[in-house]
Parts: sequence; C-alpha cells; structure tokens
Amino acid sequence: MLDLQALLTSISDRIYHEADWGQPAQYIPDLAEIEPAQFAISVCMADGATYSAGLANQRFTIQSISKVFALIATLGRIGDQLWARVDREPSGTAFDSIVLLESDKGHPRNPFVNAGAIVTTDALLSGREPKLALAEFLHLVRAMTEDDDIHINGAVARSEQETGARNKALAHYLASYENLFNPPDLVLGTYFHQCAIEMTTIQLARAGRVLAGLKGSPRVMSLNHARRVNALMMTCGHYDGSGDFAFRVGLPGKSGVGGGILIIAPNVASIGIWSPGLNFYGNSNAGTRAAAYLTQETGWSVF
Repeated sequence: MLDLQALLTSISDRIYHEADWGQPAQYIPDLAEIEPAQFAISVCMADGATYSAGLANQRFTIQSISKVFALIATLGRIGDQLWARVDREPSGTAFDSIVLLESDKGHPRNPFVNAGAIVTTDALLSGREPKLALAEFLHLVRAMTEDDDIHINGAVARSEQETGARNKALAHYLASYENLFNPPDLVLGTYFHQCAIEMTTIQLARAGRVLAGLKGSPRVMSLNHARRVNALMMTCGHYDGSGDFAFRVGLPGKSGVGGGILIIAPNVASIGIWSPGLNFYGNSNAGTRAAAYLTQETGWSVF
C-alpha cells in the first residue's frame, strides 16, 4: 500500500539534496529577490485527506495559475461566448510573446498565454467595476478552497503594474483589433491583482479538488467546464513547455512564474507544488521534477 506521506517527504528530501533550483522571475522586482532554495508539495486525496512536505504553509503569489480560476469564473459567467475571442490551441511560444498575436490578428491562441488571459479578464469585467470583478474572483477561489484566508498581495500587484510593459503592449495590441472591450489600463489593473493572489500549496491543492472531481469538493462549476479546463491545462498549461510536462508528468497542470504548479489527477488527487526558481520555459524548475517523481512512483497519469 502506498505511503503517500513517506513518498512526499522522500521527494522533498531529494529536491533539497539535488539543489537544482533555477532562478526566480527577474522581471517582477518583488519576485526577483526571493530565495530560490525553497520547496513545498501538498496532495489532496479523494477520501479528503491532505498530505504535505516541505514549506507547505509558505504563501506565494500564484501568478499565472490564476488564469485557471479566471477561466472558470468567465465560463460560469458567459459560457462558450468566450471562444469567439480566444482559441483553444497550444501556442508553442513564450507566455508573453506577441508574435502569434500579430499573425493571428489579435486572436490569442489560448486563455493561458498572457494575451488570452487578458481577454478572459476583459470578459470577466463585462462592464463592471474592477473591484466587483475582483471580489467575485476572490470569492470563487475561497469557495474552491473552502478557506477565507486567501488575499491579494498589493505590493506584488503594484510591482507588476509598474514593470509590465510587455503586458501593456499585448493589451493595446488586442484593443487595436477590437478584442478588448474595456480600457487596457483597467483590464491590466484587474489582471495584475488576480496574479498577485497569495496561497499555500495546501490551499492550492484544495482549490483543485473540483477540477479533479473529488468527492465532497465544492460545487462551483459544471463537470463539462471542468473537463474543458483540464484539457486546456494538459495542452497549454506550461506554455511552450507543455509537451515536455505532459511527457514527463502525464497529468494536466498549470504553472505560474511565482513557482507554483497546480496539477490534477482526475478522480484521484489534486496537487499543489511550489519552488520559486524557474526553468527555461518559465516554469518551476524543482517543482516540475518533483511532479515527475510523484507520478513515476504513484503511476498517476491520464495516459
């Protein structure tokens, strides 16, 4: 019988022993100085039990993992209307690339690249005040975790807003093709605050229960939407490293440049991992290896 706690402890020990951390995101000042030699992993099982190892109570900004929650919120609000503005195809380019956005005439490849997430945030605003949209977004995340102790790190949001020139370019390019219905600065302010939500790996794993279809998880989305979000996480969740992640891990996952990864083992478990050093693709370096070690030992895979 699998001793999951012993396995997670063993993985944590192995990660610290390897000491191959990568470098934190350098283009966001509040993330650049984070000590990279940190690691945490949490797993929520179908029976409701949660197992953790490492710094599982350390909060970190989820960054692009927030795109999963934004997509869930937007699908719940406008449904399939979103797909008239955003495609569902892998990009094969970096998360903040403008190349495909130009060739595709302002139509983002998927909702997990930055341009697609900006459109999703614009749809979530739907003419409402940003404070109301953010409150709804935060309410969803808290409902998914069944934990109200989840907040936005204002300092990180401001740091991103002050240095987010590439995202500003993407937003204005979208607007030039009339694929942004609200003022770019308004959309970006909302988007940066979504990315600056702080969570622990325990909270992140709990948030994924509904996507994993675990018994007793909060009913905040339809089964059909959960399947679609999982499909996009598998094909697009790690940007131009999505194929490599699928090959090594075999499960849907979504990364963030804060070093977090949300991973879904359908009907089995929801997994939260964090280590702030990034690899070539901008995904957690140690976290990606840890995910591979976990699935190698457990046999969890969608293949």
